[in-house]
Amino acid sequence: MAPVMELRELDNPVLQQRGFALMRELRPHLTDPIAFGEQLARQYMHGYRLLGACMGEQIVGLIGYREMENLLYGRFVYVDDLVIDTGERQRGLGATLVTAVRNEATRLGCQHLVLDTGLHMALAQRFYFRQGLLARGMHFVEALGATTKGAA
Repeated sequence: MAPVMELRELDNPVLQQRGFALMRELRPHLTDPIAFGEQLARQYMHGYRLLGACMGEQIVGLIGYREMENLLYGRFVYVDDLVIDTGERQRGLGATLVTAVRNEATRLGCQHLVLDTGLHMALAQRFYFRQGLLARGMHFVEALGATTKGAA
């Protein structure tokens, strides 16, 4: 019998490290598991949360998000990261993770769920449209300094 999929917040360093290899599929610039843990610790201090889709002890999906507030949306939840193990795609895990975060946003009293995706990621864009998200703008980035990492 196959293990049942369970959603679990990866709220401690041991669980977070178990998600490192999967997060690298989305963020290949992450090469150091120690630095990854340190980065997550800093982000957690600012409200970031990392939810894992787990099949037994294996993490097969991740969604990282945070509650924010601005003048455009008021209070909203922003999805920073969403990745599904390549061998587990097309099984509804992405939709399950997005639904879980949407439900959390509603529970928090937020009016919007917001995320960015690369213009080159047509499959991700199709997925987001199927989840009910609409393209409402473009995201602009300027790298500041020679040591800027992570901006894709």
